[in-house]
Amino acid sequence: MGTTVFGLLLLGCCLGGGQTGNSTTSVISSDSQQYVHVVSLAQLSVKVNYLQRENEAQAVKLEQQKSQVDMLNTQLQAQAAALASLKAESTITESKVEALQKDVKVKQVAFSASLLASGSGYIGPYNAHTNLVFKHVTTNIGNAYNPHTGVFSAPVRGVYHFQFYVGAHGHASVASSAVLVKNEQHIFSAYEHQTSGYGKSSNGVSLLMEVGDVVFLRLWHNTRIHDNENHHSTFSGHLLFTM
Repeated sequence: MGTTVFGLLLLGCCLGGGQTGNSTTSVISSDSQQYVHVVSLAQLSVKVNYLQRENEAQAVKLEQQKSQVDMLNTQLQAQAAALASLKAESTITESKVEALQKDVKVKQVAFSASLLASGSGYIGPYNAHTNLVFKHVTTNIGNAYNPHTGVFSAPVRGVYHFQFYVGAHGHASVASSAVLVKNEQHIFSAYEHQTSGYGKSSNGVSLLMEVGDVVFLRLWHNTRIHDNENHHSTFSGHLLFTM
């Protein structure tokens, strides 16, 4: 009987001891899992903080790069503006040079021509005033004189001086005469009349002329003019100065 009770007590102890061990093991296992979870969270937090700091550093770098790009763009815009200014100044300078060259060329105006291109002969007398064309051109700087029409056109506003000579052999009833005309206005004339020998008359004038004003010589009605290879009858003019 005693043996049986002891056996039962031993069995109960064993059973009781076995249950206590399992409970302890379960508690330890739960604590371990919580510890691992906490450690994992801490590591994750460290990684997140590291990534945040890295992102912040990248953001600072990007901001610095953006500032550098903005500064480079500003410099490029300034250089482009400076280049455009230089181009504009160069264009202005070229225009001024061209204008000066043109102005110098325009200021070089002079012509001189005699009546007949070749041979010897008379023009006139006619019943009406007749425009004269001086065809033998010796000088025509600036090409302001037209040898086909006998007309001089002012290329620039200024004061011009003109001279003309009218030659002819003497005649009992026919004189020699010509008048200088500006824009259809008779300005000065030259007149000579003798019965024999060779005579010549002349005159000259300085005129203020606008661009496009014209000057030419007109044979007076009922008079004549002569010329030959010696070029007695001439028409000349040149620019004195611009205005």
